[in-house]
Amino acid sequence: MKVIVQSTGVTAADVIAVARHDARVEIAEAAVAAMTRSRDIVDGIEASGRPVYGVSTGFGALANTSIAPERRAELQHALIRSHAAGVGAPMPREVVRAMMLLRVRSLALGLSGVRPKLAQGLVDLLNHDITPWVPEHGSLGASGDLAPLAHCALVLLGEGWVLGKDGSRADAAQALHTAGLAPLELASKEGLALINGTDGMLGMLLLAIADAEHLFAMADVTAALAIEAMLGSERPFLPELHEIRPHPGQAASAANIHRLLQNSSIMDSHRDDLAHAVQDAYSMRCAPQVAGAARDTLEFVRVTAARELVSVVDNPVVLRDGRVESTGNFHGAPLGFAADFLAIAAAEVGAISERRVDRLLDVTRSRSLPPFLSPDAGVNSGLMIAQYTAAGIVAENRRLASPASVDSLPTSGMQEDHVSMGWAAAKKLRTVLDNLTSLLAVELLSGVRGIQLRAPLLPSPAGLAAVSLVSAFAGAPGPDVFLAPVMEQARTVVSGPDLRARIESSIGTLS
Repeated sequence: MKVIVQSTGVTAADVIAVARHDARVEIAEAAVAAMTRSRDIVDGIEASGRPVYGVSTGFGALANTSIAPERRAELQHALIRSHAAGVGAPMPREVVRAMMLLRVRSLALGLSGVRPKLAQGLVDLLNHDITPWVPEHGSLGASGDLAPLAHCALVLLGEGWVLGKDGSRADAAQALHTAGLAPLELASKEGLALINGTDGMLGMLLLAIADAEHLFAMADVTAALAIEAMLGSERPFLPELHEIRPHPGQAASAANIHRLLQNSSIMDSHRDDLAHAVQDAYSMRCAPQVAGAARDTLEFVRVTAARELVSVVDNPVVLRDGRVESTGNFHGAPLGFAADFLAIAAAEVGAISERRVDRLLDVTRSRSLPPFLSPDAGVNSGLMIAQYTAAGIVAENRRLASPASVDSLPTSGMQEDHVSMGWAAAKKLRTVLDNLTSLLAVELLSGVRGIQLRAPLLPSPAGLAAVSLVSAFAGAPGPDVFLAPVMEQARTVVSGPDLRARIESSIGTLS
């Protein structure tokens, strides 16, 4: 695969390709020309001697400090060293790669006043699989992701640390030497252009969007399995009932669940039973209303991220008419709000999933399934503690759903007196989605167990696919086993493509 960075930027798919699939990166000639024109303007400003923020002055609260021409390159190097002040565990490789590509994208738009070789330096790191060691703590989403981006930029200078193949910390200078790359010498404005932007939080948000899109579809699958196992009704998912409340996500989720429940002997067994409950519990009947609202939230977040992908978030910017203007476009509020909103939605998708699990395991509410889905309950506990695990995760997600973006703290001598906390919002969103994977894994395992216990009745094609895949590692209902490895494998099924592919081969593409 190859991603070409244009003068108009990159796509969300490009970011995923580079971050997760190691696509090779190139810079288009038009982008090189745009950066060259922009740099010519900065060189002209330097020659004129007029003061311009970030070119001939200090930064932040030191913006009124004039810097002599002979010290301006030193200023840029000092900026990178001082701002590479993060602490904590390293950010995942995929996040750092996304962040670097997005910084290349920002420079390639041609309004940052840098030489093309600066963007090429980041591209070289990507193509040689050199991943800077970026600590998890340091960004407030203020002037963008200053500290994380500075840790990336420091590697360009042949300083700092990189992430070793085994997750260890290695020396950046040695990594460049091994790859045959030379450290860069920064010119005026270039250090600032490398670190002023929303690339870290945007990268995490784009990765989260891809994950959430898959997980929300899988939430419909696990909900349908649970509803089928509990002898629920398919009637609440009829399309005409969702046309009268026209939220698009709700309609899509309901259509998925309705299709997933078709052609099932289990569903047929009670369709005309007068003793069957007239209305299912909310966790069953309202599954599309909750999952659908999450889908609509995801669409809002996707639109926000798409706008940011075509945005210039540097400061100052070098306009094409020669002006250099200070902006606030680096402020991460749009991304912080979006990440917080999506975290709330994903937390609720997980919460309603856990409620279905609890119902499946409760002999008084599961419609004749054995306690905790164990055929020999008492000696055996079945999935009792799996539900404990799910409940604990739901509680953690509730804490993580508290918005980070309302928690501003002033910095830089009150120059940066309102910050976005967008990095923190995006980082905890990733945790919420990882937790959602675990919650859906518990529901997948519980739903399959319930369907297996309805034998000899046959489930829907979706149920058959799930039983086939899950029973390969979980077996049939029986004596208790070491459950943690089974749950880990169920997580892999939820996060991976196989179950969805098998289902879609039988019933068509899920929304």
